Amino acid sequence: MTEEESEKNYRSTLPGPLGILDTWISRAESAILALGVILMAVNTVANVISRFALGESLHFSEEINRILIVMVTFAGLGYAARHGRHIRMSAFYDALPTGARRWLMVAICLFTSLVMFVLCYFSIGYIETLYDRGRVLPSLSVPVWMIYLWVPVGFTITGIQYLLTAVKNLTSRDVYLSTHVVDGYKDTETEV
Repeated sequence: MTEEESEKNYRSTLPGPLGILDTWISRAESAILALGVILMAVNTVANVISRFALGESLHFSEEINRILIVMVTFAGLGYAARHGRHIRMSAFYDALPTGARRWLMVAICLFTSLVMFVLCYFSIGYIETLYDRGRVLPSLSVPVWMIYLWVPVGFTITGIQYLLTAVKNLTSRDVYLSTHVVDGYKDTETEV
């Protein structure tokens, strides 16, 4: 992939400050996901090598992977929303004409955005509860509440992404599943 193609993947088609926000979130998501997956792979390989070379596992490896799984999962929510990769039930939706589908997509995106922000609110309450309990990870001695800071961040980014998708559908003639993905099915079957 050339540098120009790579830059195009990050560039938003939304106008003004919304486009800047969308582009910034896209870059941050990609960096967080790439870093998380790479660190998880390095940590797992180091643990396997330690197990075979030294005869015992790294005592902190499982905890590091636990932290990284939470990070990748909740950073991945926004990434999946950005690329229109969330599961959807579309039997009734597909039967509608384009204009009705666009308005239904706006309603779906606004509702989903609201749900994400409500989940963000409740996740902050959960983190406060964990903070009050004072639990720490046994090997790393990291407070457990710190691991879950990614949860409200992920819900917030996903909520923003769905909100931006609603705006995109309000300002466009096409129907968009996300700010970058036009609704439609690609025929991936090939005849032999």
